[in-house]
Amino acid sequence: MSLQSVADVRSALDANNYLASDGLATAVFLAMSLNRPLLLEGEAGVGKTELAKVLATIRNSELIRLQCYEGIDAAQAMYDWDYSRQLLHLRTLEATGEASSLGADKLEGQLYSEKFLIRRALLRAIDQHEGTSPVLLIDEIDRADDEFEAYLLEVLSDFQITIPELGTYKATTPPLVVLTSNRTRDVHDALKRRCLYHWVEHPDFEREVEIVRRRVPQVNELLARQVSAAVEALRKMQLYKPPGVAETIDWATALGRLGVRELDESVVQATLGTVLKYREDHERVRNSGVAGLVKQAFERGLYND
Repeated sequence: MSLQSVADVRSALDANNYLASDGLATAVFLAMSLNRPLLLEGEAGVGKTELAKVLATIRNSELIRLQCYEGIDAAQAMYDWDYSRQLLHLRTLEATGEASSLGADKLEGQLYSEKFLIRRALLRAIDQHEGTSPVLLIDEIDRADDEFEAYLLEVLSDFQITIPELGTYKATTPPLVVLTSNRTRDVHDALKRRCLYHWVEHPDFEREVEIVRRRVPQVNELLARQVSAAVEALRKMQLYKPPGVAETIDWATALGRLGVRELDESVVQATLGTVLKYREDHERVRNSGVAGLVKQAFERGLYND
């Protein structure tokens, strides 16, 4: 699909049930047209990861996901060697007597060849020669440590990886890179300078209603509005983990499965675990009054421009 303008990007995302703000659609367009990585920050559940998945669908390209975590290193992100297969190959050569005839250099050349190379996410994204370049999703970069950020910065600078035994792999067409962060810690300035940046907000009320209607078509309009209104109220309660769009969709899906047509106190009490995932948040909501939450949902849900 040819995306020649911000409007084209917004329309393509909309066609895949991703309702982006003007700012986010603009950031995506610039990332694609300028070949720059896009760093998305925001609360968990606002649709950062989902955006990368939708972009891969729009571009009809592969989505390659690198999930970051504490302690991740270059070998786990770039490449590694299949040591068990190398050992098996070596024992086979020894058993047949070929090992002694090959000599050390040729034997090493066989063991450290592409046959035994394990391509991790970054190498897979760079070593692409056919079709549309992939979307490389580097998810939750804030969970990785400083050393890994340094590796990543080097890779994103030149889109190449050097393997001492094999040489340098360089992308013929750089992948579309999307990095996400829940901001559990600040990403370093050097990496931010390499990227375009966008803070992903929770959607406004009407946009969240539309998201629910599209993603959970089995629920009626009134319930979609009430659920969105209730989640909007929950986000204002200074919870330990405010619900994101993903939790709104989960709640609406659960209510639809239960055959609920509209919210009431008993339904909210019984299904609160689909939208809030910490005991302290449950207690805060109950102490504030579930009846008040339902009342707000009814009043907000009935409002229509």
